[in-house]
Amino acid sequence: QVQLVESGGGLVQTGDSLRLSCAASGVTFSRYSMGWFRQAPGKEREFVATINWSGGSTSYANSVKGRFTIARDNAKTTVYLQMNSLKPEDTAVYYCAGTPRPIASMQPVGYDYWGQGTQVTVSS
Repeated sequence: QVQLVESGGGLVQTGDSLRLSCAASGVTFSRYSMGWFRQAPGKEREFVATINWSGGSTSYANSVKGRFTIARDNAKTTVYLQMNSLKPEDTAVYYCAGTPRPIASMQPVGYDYWGQGTQVTVSS
């Protein structure tokens, strides 16, 4: 049974930092590309960042480039999203997603498994 469990969300102020974690189980994690997506109220789920199997290739949405960093620890079967210089427009539920495809997609349909999400709220 595949499980992705996010943690690390919370309420912070503009300019603060947060690190989200997503612990995976039930998969050969080192053979899963992983992604982070977010969904704000009334909006569609949007791409944030992706990382391939080895961690050697990453992609970011323009809106977070230079502020967010995705990383993975295959030994801990965990993917992280370090979020710095947070802005109110970063407020959303953040989801991690996984796929056995070697190339990570920037589209939600490219993922087979999803976590339950963790709320990030940035106050102004």
